[in-house]
Amino acid sequence: MKLPRRNFLYLAAGAAALPATHRFAWAQGYPSRPVRIFVGYPPGGAADTIVRIVAQWLTDRLGQPFIVENRPGAATNVSIQAAMAAPPDGHALVFVGTTVAINATLYESYSINFFRDGSAVAGLVSFPHVVAANPSLPAKSVAELIAYARANPGKVSVASYGTGTTSHLANELFRSMTGINFVHVPYRGDAQAIPDLLGGRVDIYFATLTSTLPHIRSGALNALAVIGKARYDALPDVPTVGETVPGYEVESFAGFGTRKGTPAGIIERLNSEINTGLMTAVIKARLAELATVPLPLSPAEFDARLTAETEKWAKVIRTANIKPE
Repeated sequence: MKLPRRNFLYLAAGAAALPATHRFAWAQGYPSRPVRIFVGYPPGGAADTIVRIVAQWLTDRLGQPFIVENRPGAATNVSIQAAMAAPPDGHALVFVGTTVAINATLYESYSINFFRDGSAVAGLVSFPHVVAANPSLPAKSVAELIAYARANPGKVSVASYGTGTTSHLANELFRSMTGINFVHVPYRGDAQAIPDLLGGRVDIYFATLTSTLPHIRSGALNALAVIGKARYDALPDVPTVGETVPGYEVESFAGFGTRKGTPAGIIERLNSEINTGLMTAVIKARLAELATVPLPLSPAEFDARLTAETEKWAKVIRTANIKPE
């Protein structure tokens, strides 16, 4: 039977609208109960602080509590596993970022893989990092650090917030580009590493500016360099590592993910609410106080950034023969 053209167009338009209508219906009933946000770091660190700011925004906007659950361990894999075990309905989110891109190579045989089992939801922030040193370390610049480490092999200790984390890999990239060696001391997060750095039990730390800026400003720590592409406004007189070691650059960023299979409408609603929050004056000011930069991204953009980081860090991990602990 041949349909009149007008009837055919009506039917075609209705069919095209079905997916959008279906997504909208899913989003309208969300969330129907408290939402858990799994964070792979202990309370008190940079990641935990940022997530709690955004969790409060989502709680206020969506009418259900967004509850932060700290699940440190296995370079954030414990938190990923918790989120991937939840139903795919948007009521379990997980803090993901550069470390997840690292894990794709470091934990290739691990039973949980975010790229296989999860979906990107939204970007949150980029985290400026700094090479922070205890004042007792004679080196006061990157050039002096390199010279001191070469003259004292095996004596300079470097903290990280866990084997296989951005902090650790930033150190490994530095080591591979300078030919020096540090004694790596992994911790379970900033909250554990910072006291030891302040107490002189470790010498340096490739750390988030969020966790170290107050101590740098007070003089309790020295900032030898920042590790990003450019200098940061918060420390305008501190050079980048790349100014001494050409080509060195490390970016650390993070956002939210959830289990694959979560309805697109729910992901779209979360993405919209998170991006809106990141652009509000109040949250932007709070993020600036924490030395972080808002990173509003679509799910596709966040996923693309994670993929690019995976390729970069795979080379470092294989060259250094890094194994999970």
